[in-house]
Amino acid sequence: MANLRTSMDASFYDLNIATPQTLTGYARSIPGEPVPVDGAYASKLMRMQQLSLLGIGFPLGIIPSYSPPLSSSQKESGSLALQSIWLKQPAENWWLGLVGQIRPLKLLSSIKAEALRGDSTFPRFTRVVKKLFDKSFYSVGLSSHLDLSESTSLLVNVEKDGQRKNRRTKAVLLHKLSNHDVTLEASWPELFVDRNGKYWDMPESISLDCLSLVSESGLRYRCGIHKNGGSVEPIGSVDGQSPPSLRPGICAKAAFSYEKSKDLWRKAETKEDLGLVKNEKGEFRNMAYDLRMKEPHVALSGIFGGTCEAWLSGSNIDGTNIKRSTFGTDLFGSLCFAMQHGKFRKSYGDLTRFDARFDVSSAAALVNGFTDTLKSSSVSPQLNLILQQQVAGPFVFRVNSKVALGSSSGIHIEDVIYSLNYSMRYLASGKVVAWYSPKRKEGMVEMRVFEF
Repeated sequence: MANLRTSMDASFYDLNIATPQTLTGYARSIPGEPVPVDGAYASKLMRMQQLSLLGIGFPLGIIPSYSPPLSSSQKESGSLALQSIWLKQPAENWWLGLVGQIRPLKLLSSIKAEALRGDSTFPRFTRVVKKLFDKSFYSVGLSSHLDLSESTSLLVNVEKDGQRKNRRTKAVLLHKLSNHDVTLEASWPELFVDRNGKYWDMPESISLDCLSLVSESGLRYRCGIHKNGGSVEPIGSVDGQSPPSLRPGICAKAAFSYEKSKDLWRKAETKEDLGLVKNEKGEFRNMAYDLRMKEPHVALSGIFGGTCEAWLSGSNIDGTNIKRSTFGTDLFGSLCFAMQHGKFRKSYGDLTRFDARFDVSSAAALVNGFTDTLKSSSVSPQLNLILQQQVAGPFVFRVNSKVALGSSSGIHIEDVIYSLNYSMRYLASGKVVAWYSPKRKEGMVEMRVFEF
């Protein structure tokens, strides 16, 4: 079912969007913007763990990704990148990994240019060898995950892109309580991506967040405080002004939500469905390729809630004289319809699934009507559509699309993500996902668990 909980999480600063632009595999969604398209969210597994597991099935343990250069000065860098985990040291309570990345197209084109260039100052072989050690071809990242106790863990990521001067450093301290998760996080700098697929670098980003687990009643709440340090900088050619929520200052925010789901029809799994199946490898239980999609059904679900934020410091007006509200409250809501045909057990024609989710990110903007203020703020209602179709066996083709309703340009498709998923039965609800975003011109391979 389309993810309802991002309706609230999109208001905060820690919603991860998958991207190959960083070695951690994600950038942050910008708070205050509409909920991103389903399928854009990054995996909950750490990237070093993904690469370690994915490397088993890829030649030489090398995983490809595709992304355009973020600045015009890097046009020669090439869009293809190859990632691999060079060092991994798993222990009982500690995980250490060294991730490396190379841009092969840029490397080959540079070597070819050096080989063809007529220059008698240095021997041609010397110039070619020197190019091999040019750091702009490579990126390296070190990740460490340490369990301090049964309920507390520390994650540290440091990465250096040879094309950029500064390195990225991130530290996350997670403490699990009986009914809450408390997270302290700091990044220097933090990469954000807006709804138009453009990237912004925040020099310093520090947050403390408390999130409740979903209760049986469907109630959920979270609160936190966030600091933006320094002035956000666009990466590459970015039109328009910087998002107000990324301006320097300290922001306190709280939110609550209530969610509920109802099956209109469901065909429950039976003992016959789990019967033994024989093949050349032996006998096995006829389990679904993904336990989250083992039963045909039609269902409705919904979520609604509210947010409250206050800027405790920082200027409310930037150089463009665009004012940022010091205090604000709002309501949000989503309604989802899901329909699945098939049990996802047979080799062909056993899964067709459709999800439609209607999102209202800002009730205040909707009540005020589609005025010029609404149109310019781009907070019109959204319709998220997901279509999944089994191709063969565990392979599923998926299309995620987001349609903007009532914006200044009328009803139009705002974003689309295509993906090919390979479900792994032995992981219950785990899959390898290869996705591509035409809007961002990016694509990568991820491993996701209990996400559909």
